[in-house]
Amino acid sequence: MDRETIEKLLNENELTKVKNELKEMNEFDIASLIEDLPEELLIKAFRLLPKSKATDVFVNMDDDVQRNLITALTNKEATIIIEDMFSDDAADLFEEMPAVVISKLLKNVSSETRMSINKLLKYPDNSAGSLMAIEHIHLKKGLTINEAINRIRKHESEFVSYEAWYVTDNERRLLGYVDIKNLLLSDPNSLLDDIMKPCKHVLSTLMDQEDVAGIFKDYNYSTLPVVDLEARLVGIITIDDILDIIEEETTEDIEKMAAITPSDKTYMRTGVFETWKKRIPWLLLLMISATFTGKIISHFEDALSTYVVLTAFIPMLMDTGGNAGSQASVSVIRSLSLDEIEYRDTFKVLFKEFRVSLLCGITLAIANFFKLIFIDNVSNEIALIVCSTLVITVMVAKLIGSSLPILAKKIGFDPAVMASPFITTIVDACSLLIYFRIASMLLGI
Repeated sequence: MDRETIEKLLNENELTKVKNELKEMNEFDIASLIEDLPEELLIKAFRLLPKSKATDVFVNMDDDVQRNLITALTNKEATIIIEDMFSDDAADLFEEMPAVVISKLLKNVSSETRMSINKLLKYPDNSAGSLMAIEHIHLKKGLTINEAINRIRKHESEFVSYEAWYVTDNERRLLGYVDIKNLLLSDPNSLLDDIMKPCKHVLSTLMDQEDVAGIFKDYNYSTLPVVDLEARLVGIITIDDILDIIEEETTEDIEKMAAITPSDKTYMRTGVFETWKKRIPWLLLLMISATFTGKIISHFEDALSTYVVLTAFIPMLMDTGGNAGSQASVSVIRSLSLDEIEYRDTFKVLFKEFRVSLLCGITLAIANFFKLIFIDNVSNEIALIVCSTLVITVMVAKLIGSSLPILAKKIGFDPAVMASPFITTIVDACSLLIYFRIASMLLGI
């Protein structure tokens, strides 16, 4: 069933057909199918979902759709959804909602659910505390394997992962974990203390989500415990949350590299005015900084009037320099994000880029020399000026493109900011200066 079909059936009140179709579909597919429907039809379709699927469908919807839908449902319907959601998903839902709406929605939920959500909302944005789920079972030391299994069975609806169960002392301080294999294969009368393993990595509530994602990626974890400042177990983070974070961080870096202020909304759900606000600050900054290029050309106006042919090669030199700088910056930004290089590796990076730029510059200069002589029919003198400029411009561009992201990270800025548009503007000015200086020396102007 596609969107047009379900919209037609809903408009014709063929509700039984819609209900039967949705009942057989996966929760993610249902969310993708109905979230773009007009609000009235969306609510109608959502109410046709089986109760066992409704919450999972809701969680898979876009954030804006979730907020609009939850406020459009009755208090009873909204309460059922919120009570059935895991605490981290509920906290994400409320994060951008007005306080008045949050108060209204939380008024009807249980005190336990209200406390769980409020607790997560107090942690800083993009921290492990705001990301974690507090639905987990902690097994106390001293329990036998049989007692631990019985506790898990009794509270199985209270946790989000079956990968590991964490063992704590009487003050909830984390001691270690047991996995499902050891739990099932061990003697039922033996103690948890005998089979538990130490946790190699433990997350703190204030740890940045990007660092959390790095640990999951590097060590292939599917779940990790989160502790507070007193080492007490307060929640867990699972791999499904990390996949969302990786997508979010990657999108943010791409937007910064394109000189766009990051947004947490999808492209189609971002309005024209909001998109304008995200893009115009950088465009204004880059436009103003590009005036230096115009100043340089104006300064060498006499030289250009004498040797008009020089003007024809300005776009090629600027574009080549910008592209060379962008290649270097993107490679370095990627390596910085993967923690492959650090500030102490600056000299190694610059030395490598110097050698790469020398090879690239000479190759481009040789190819361009033959083009200038045999196709453009310029003099040897002009060809020498353009090719020399090309070699030096590529070298300067790659050194700038590789060093600025490292410097940005060192002083606390996001390296992605030092990407294509910003570096291209700098390299454009440098390439013109190099071009006209060489032309002045060789032509005596």
